[in-house]
Amino acid sequence: MVPEAPLEETEAGLKPAGEGWFVVNAHDARWFHREGRGDVLPLTGWDEPEAETWFPQLGVNVYVLGPGEPMSMYHWEADQEDFLVLAGEALLIVEGEERPLRQWDFVHCPAGASHTVVGVGGGPCVVLAIGAREHQADEQWGGYPVDEAALRHGAGVEEETTEGAVAYARFPRSQPARYHDGLLPSGQRL
Repeated sequence: MVPEAPLEETEAGLKPAGEGWFVVNAHDARWFHREGRGDVLPLTGWDEPEAETWFPQLGVNVYVLGPGEPMSMYHWEADQEDFLVLAGEALLIVEGEERPLRQWDFVHCPAGASHTVVGVGGGPCVVLAIGAREHQADEQWGGYPVDEAALRHGAGVEEETTEGAVAYARFPRSQPARYHDGLLPSGQRL
């Protein structure tokens, strides 16, 4: 029998703190604010120790992006990633092409596909992101290639790198932040 995982209270909300199944509401869970990059709810671990310990196979995050905010810098990974737009509008930049996204659009990026998502429109964009973690700790995890479309939208690097610290150098560090009213577009409790 699989036990229920404990949930730990942090200054920013609840986070899983052990193996097993669990239920947590987005309003009660631990969020992070990323200046210039929106807010993220890391449902399956925020840092490498959490991910490797409790969620080694799959990463699941909810991103809330304002207009012009990139989810990530344009990159490719050795594992697949998938995205579902839950609310609002976004712009997908994939393999140098720009594709508008709207509510309920699903994006599949197989391993090796260069991509990012940028919030657009007049309000927040909410995106569910799911990615495999098989190669995340490998030296060959992926990289940040130079791409003109990504650069135009503030989501690109000017020089190719494999170092996240280099790719995200212009952004301040993410800060723990509790859920606040209006962060998700629905006034209802999820």
